[in-house]
Amino acid sequence: MDMLKDKVAIVTGASKGIGKAIAINFAKQGAKVVINYRSDDNGAEEVLKIIEDNGGTAILHKGDVSQFSIAEELMNFCVEKFSRIDILVNNAGITKDTLLLRMKEQDFDDVINVNLKGSFNCVKHASPIMMKQKSGKILNISSVIGLIGNVGQINYAASKAGIIGMTKSLAKELGSRGINVNAIAPGFIETDMTNVLSDKIKESILSLIPLKKMGSVDDVANLAIFLSSDLSNYITGQVITVDGGMVM
Repeated sequence: MDMLKDKVAIVTGASKGIGKAIAINFAKQGAKVVINYRSDDNGAEEVLKIIEDNGGTAILHKGDVSQFSIAEELMNFCVEKFSRIDILVNNAGITKDTLLLRMKEQDFDDVINVNLKGSFNCVKHASPIMMKQKSGKILNISSVIGLIGNVGQINYAASKAGIIGMTKSLAKELGSRGINVNAIAPGFIETDMTNVLSDKIKESILSLIPLKKMGSVDDVANLAIFLSSDLSNYITGQVITVDGGMVM
């Protein structure tokens, strides 16, 4: 299958987890992928190797998109290498979970800067390129926590709720230029972030999920493929959960 044949995609935070799965699956669907990451050289190199071993095309870009100038550099880098940007996936994100009483100002600022400001930085610099092309797909990775909140995640919930508001506003601003903007809100997905949870916490989570299982990173990547392909050309401004029915 080549649902993204010859498309050029940027995936931020693509050295592990959901970003890694999206990058690899995009390449399998024929996209040329820019693998952006902040610090995990080994992880990024592994993603690149997997893509190339499967006959795909990808390049690495190391840089922290929470920095305005680095996000601009990422977009310019992509255009220099591949001449265009068809798909932008804003996936880079961090957590610094703790109750409000213990949360430091820096814990709040760091999460907002990477998750929300980083997404703004990328769309700010990618959108003029897409507008000139009169086409593009922007995918913002939010979270069910941005919809329902969670104890000990005020900073994360605020950042992910902000991404939802940004998505809807961008969809209204950019729709007339042929650009679709949507958000994916994963639920509990098996990643490094969830692997550290105790069995007791996992059991309590599963009790809230009608499908009675955690999702996989490929479940999220499959939706990302659809929303980045021509099959979703009349879908914009939407927030789609991948959560086994946890939030409905």
